[in-house]
Amino acid sequence: MATEEISRTQGLNPSQQSSSLPDYPQMILEAIEALNEKEGSSMSSIAKHIDSTHSDLPASHSTLLSHHLNQMKQMGQIVMLNNNYSKPDPNAPPKRGRGRPPKPKVPLPPGVVVSSPRPRGRPPKPKDLLAPPKTKSVSTGRPRGRPPKKAKTGTNTAPPPPPGVKRGRGRPPKVLPSVGFQ
Repeated sequence: MATEEISRTQGLNPSQQSSSLPDYPQMILEAIEALNEKEGSSMSSIAKHIDSTHSDLPASHSTLLSHHLNQMKQMGQIVMLNNNYSKPDPNAPPKRGRGRPPKPKVPLPPGVVVSSPRPRGRPPKPKDLLAPPKTKSVSTGRPRGRPPKKAKTGTNTAPPPPPGVKRGRGRPPKVLPSVGFQ
């Protein structure tokens, strides 16, 4: 059971994993120590060192190597600077995450029970148990909402024009007062 879990974390099936091959994190750390480069070791130099020391590597060696390098980098076991991997400096301060750090929590004295925080939103109105239950409002006989439009009737408000006179299009001409010349 334990060997299956270890092999799953390395990405191999139990049948593919050879017993003489150490774990990838261990091989990576050995390669970084053996190379002992000042600026750190590149992924290709780590891969070449592992190839030269271990002959029975799986076919997916490059994929497994990059996976474990990323995993070790995230866990803080190795540090990546300028695409080179190296061991972290033990005197260096711990790396902070992004954003504002959380406030330090004050330890509570023993015996104090922490109450749950207030729920969000407006609190509900208190229910009066003695009041009678509400009934629907009394209707006035009219339906709710806007009343419907009334249907047009046949009567017009303007009187119809006289039957003999036909009006032309547009504005009628201005009527000039007749001035008599004598």
